[in-house]
Amino acid sequence: MPAGPGRRTVFVTGGTGYLGVPLIRGLLERGHAVRALVRPGSSGPVPAGATRIAGDALRAETYRDQVAPADTLVHLVGTPRPGSAATAEFRRVDLVSVEAAVAAAQSAPVTHFVYVSVAHPAPVMQAYISVRRQGETLVRASGLSVTILRPWYVLGPGHRWPLMLAPLYAVWSIIPSTSDGARRLGLVTLAQMVGALIRAVENPPEGVRVVEVPEIRSTRG
Repeated sequence: MPAGPGRRTVFVTGGTGYLGVPLIRGLLERGHAVRALVRPGSSGPVPAGATRIAGDALRAETYRDQVAPADTLVHLVGTPRPGSAATAEFRRVDLVSVEAAVAAAQSAPVTHFVYVSVAHPAPVMQAYISVRRQGETLVRASGLSVTILRPWYVLGPGHRWPLMLAPLYAVWSIIPSTSDGARRLGLVTLAQMVGALIRAVENPPEGVRVVEVPEIRSTRG
């Protein structure tokens, strides 16, 4: 993917996670500055070159004064491996953290908010989807330029079990009654997702832009 215009300073929440580490590495490789939010006392893996910012992702007051000079905030905090038993966690972590991130962004010189939501509608994971849709509503109302990415499942190390569904996706994609759902709920790779996030950072929209699975999959990581 060719480099976008301008060097950006990016504040990343969830910077020690599955998406956060490769995203930060990719941003640094492309010449951007990164400030990564980590829990106080955490020894989580933040790529060398990023600035570690200690704070609680659920409490904006613990880190909002350290967002500056970032012009972009990428919010990646969420319940790891969400399942049907994690409904309370979705509201306690996913929803509260995006509320905090929006508040922190609004009090800083941030002009672009990047939010990872989830593909919807879908036949499963209704509680998770409901919370992510509430998150979308929050970021849309923030007054910032917003990019919302809607992956369904991101394939990568430790996250490969849906590969067994690949033959079914192939069949569903050619049946008229299921082809739309197969495209919207398709699988994306970690490289594609990171590439789509970098492209979002480097190309902020005017207003709100939504990036669905087919566009994520078109990204060359």
